[in-house]
Amino acid sequence: MATEKPVTPTEEQLEILEYNFCKVNKHPDPTTLCLIAAETGLSEEQTLKWFKQRLAEWRKSEGLPSECGSVRD
Repeated sequence: MATEKPVTPTEEQLEILEYNFCKVNKHPDPTTLCLIAAETGLSEEQTLKWFKQRLAEWRKSEGLPSECGSVRD
């Protein structure tokens, strides 16, 4: 089974990813994720993985559990 090699986003790609994470949506829908991936030149899988890791970092920094869950009650 072939696995995708880890890719380190460039500074420009990180700027796009961070902007979308902070200003647009921490939980992008599939369409938005596709657009972000196209804009950065990363695959959708790589983009989704980055968002998941970044969300875990954000939750930890906010003192929230790192696992998925909603606090939108």
